[in-house]
Amino acid sequence: MAHEFRNIDVDGTSIRVAVEGEGPLVLFVHGFPESWYSWRHQLKALAAAGFTAAAMDVRGYGGSDKPHPVEAYDMQSITADVAGVAQALQPDAPAVVVGHDWGAPIAWNSALLYPDQFRAVAGLSVPHIPQGEIVQIEAARQFFTARGLFFYQIYFQDEGVAEAELEADPAATIRRFYYAISGDAPDGTWPTDKRHGDSLLLRLPEPDIPLPWLSDEDVAYYAAEFGASGFRGPLNRYRNSHRDNAYLRSASDQIIRQPALFIGGTRDLVLKMFPGDMVAAMKPHVPNLMAAHLIEGCGHWTQQERPDEVNALLLDWLARL
Repeated sequence: MAHEFRNIDVDGTSIRVAVEGEGPLVLFVHGFPESWYSWRHQLKALAAAGFTAAAMDVRGYGGSDKPHPVEAYDMQSITADVAGVAQALQPDAPAVVVGHDWGAPIAWNSALLYPDQFRAVAGLSVPHIPQGEIVQIEAARQFFTARGLFFYQIYFQDEGVAEAELEADPAATIRRFYYAISGDAPDGTWPTDKRHGDSLLLRLPEPDIPLPWLSDEDVAYYAAEFGASGFRGPLNRYRNSHRDNAYLRSASDQIIRQPALFIGGTRDLVLKMFPGDMVAAMKPHVPNLMAAHLIEGCGHWTQQERPDEVNALLLDWLARL
């Protein structure tokens, strides 16, 4: 069984989706800097288990449309893409949506904003973090920039700067960035003493490829995708923090009521970016959180680093819905 690509029109925006299998729909949403391809192991496993497994290229990536304006990548627009893809693939019943990294907030908010379209939601790596009075990017400025520290989302704010760095050698970008925040990298591989004004890839080492979970072929696929698409669209997602905050605070109470699942890694730096237990903090806002799993030794690239464990957890959860 192999996937097929479909291009789905959502209000004039073409979204490429890899689809495999037949049965109830599970829609996967990737993060930064990834692709539908980051769900390659899940497509096969879920299709074999009797599901329609679909992984989309988020707008700005791969085979999907790549509008230029920053505001085209706000949460309102991207969750509408996700809901439109789900409706096109399974018009008569709600789907399950699963997201990783930036795809996790997209999945959480798709379930939040389109409760009739999504019957359950899972997030990998990034818990559901409701919007507050302080916009998240401004909280990062207070926590990092005010102390002279580097924070990648702040670095991404100026249009063209990160694009130039990441597009100079997409294969090296993938190799170095993926390795530095993976479970394979020794503690300290991501420099915690980077200063505001430093670049993303500064002092990130060049790993020996293949890694146990990332082959030369995998790197080549990602590099070809970003060589064609560039990084502007992916980076624009980070440039909508104020717009997202205003929209999400006005659109809902930010309580996700569908059955939910969280999967992370004990070595994922995302869960250590801010003080406190981010998973525990999520629970009041996701009252039907059925399980929260932390995979020992797993870094940020959850479903790629540990596909067998992730597949088993997803299938167990799906069987209990």
